[in-house]
Amino acid sequence: MFRARIYHLSSHVGIGFSEPPSMSILPQHNHCLTRSPAHNPWHRKRIICSATTTPTKPKSSPNQLTFEPKFVTPPNLVTSMSTPPVLNDPSLQSTWSHRTWVATGCTTVLVSLAKAIAGAGHSHMWLEPMLAGYIGYILADLGSGVYHWGIDNYGDGSTPIFGNQIEAFQGHHKWPWTITRRQFANNLHALARAVAFFVLPVDLVCNDPTVNAFAGVLAGCIMFSQQFHAWAHGTKSKLPPIVVALQDVGLLVSRSQHGAHHRQPYNNNYCIVSGVWNEFLDKNKVFEALEMALYFKLGVRPRSWSEPTTDWTEETETASQVAVQ
Repeated sequence: MFRARIYHLSSHVGIGFSEPPSMSILPQHNHCLTRSPAHNPWHRKRIICSATTTPTKPKSSPNQLTFEPKFVTPPNLVTSMSTPPVLNDPSLQSTWSHRTWVATGCTTVLVSLAKAIAGAGHSHMWLEPMLAGYIGYILADLGSGVYHWGIDNYGDGSTPIFGNQIEAFQGHHKWPWTITRRQFANNLHALARAVAFFVLPVDLVCNDPTVNAFAGVLAGCIMFSQQFHAWAHGTKSKLPPIVVALQDVGLLVSRSQHGAHHRQPYNNNYCIVSGVWNEFLDKNKVFEALEMALYFKLGVRPRSWSEPTTDWTEETETASQVAVQ
């Protein structure tokens, strides 16, 4: 219920008021303002209108559907893209393409080492090639750590070039035992492809035994780092005795050392050739410094800064996922 007062100023033309369709005018008179020669053209006149409105509540029928607004929590549309491997999963098996690339990578490495040995024997100069090979072995461990740190912390499956490796390593953190189920060529083919493109030009144009020794050992250790990684996840009773001996003396990354990488906070022991760099890199927080530099330069946060999610939480191997050895 309300009362409205309306004030109007007459104009040069007539203004008429009629009853609005939604209210009744009390009293119901039609007032018309017209211009008359006998009157002042700017005569002011006041009109008072009283209006009464009565809100009506719609009648509901017993058979009429009624709708009431309600807040509904939207469904979770984010689903995990990775699924646990199953028995004899094809993604863990080698293909002929995998075998071809591994064979090509091994060939280029062997050619480089053969040229190094032949050149050293011909020149009777063994110390330099041996020292170069040792440096290649040491740098291969460092390189494996930097690469492992990078794909563990940055990018995803859609990242160009490295997307498949990133996705595979993320799945490896959730199901680390799968690496022991991967067939040899399946595990090595990605690195073997890179090694083939890197070492082949060296084989073709270089005859220096020192360079050949460095390139051959460095590339060979990088290519086989994934196999060393797999052995670090194996049980001692199932590993070849020579592998266990090399792990125990520190020439290959040990099971205990790499096992620390798969425990919280998941930001250490990245090197997977010999692990000789792990203590130095972790103690001096080298990777943390790199993460800070990248964050302040590019604004990118590494995954290691976030609380571990289910994607990083290790799932144990179930009986249905155990593959036949």
